[in-house]
Amino acid sequence: MAKLIYSAIASLDGYIADEDGGFDWAVPDEEVHAFINELIRPIGTYLYGRLMYEMMVGWETDPSIAEQFPLMRDFAEIWQAADKVVYSGTLEAVSTSKTRLERDFDPETVRRLKASAGRDLTVSGPDLATHAFRAGLVDECHLFLAPVVVGGGKRALPEGVRVGLELLDERRLGSETVYLRYRTAG
Repeated sequence: MAKLIYSAIASLDGYIADEDGGFDWAVPDEEVHAFINELIRPIGTYLYGRLMYEMMVGWETDPSIAEQFPLMRDFAEIWQAADKVVYSGTLEAVSTSKTRLERDFDPETVRRLKASAGRDLTVSGPDLATHAFRAGLVDECHLFLAPVVVGGGKRALPEGVRVGLELLDERRLGSETVYLRYRTAG
């Protein structure tokens, strides 16, 4: 069975965006970007909410992004090759290939997708991930902790959900970013 992985870049105090919605402090340097590319290379399907999808769509629709650096071109190619499922009650249509729109997050449908998938899946964005955590669907968490405290904003991990974790890997990357990989334990 494929794993469902939640991955996020967060501040040390646990936010993916500050109180103003900014996340410029989370932009990965070359070493972190290369590491992320290798982590996502085997991913077969991305699960997104509307906001995260709209933030990511440029990797296919804006070629100037991928032209900036070879690592960005590599990321764009990896992202475009994977399937995407966008969960939104308000989005009219999707604008990228290999993408389908679902109106509601249905845990049983995601369970079947995990069971039939030949490659792992990721769930991106803390709001959508909250549904996956509550349904017991998340198998691993990949957290990148940036060396900054932002004091508030959009939390990286869901509130009101208790999940035991087992540390599988930890790394300090060149920019002082720390990577933590956990398996969920019950």
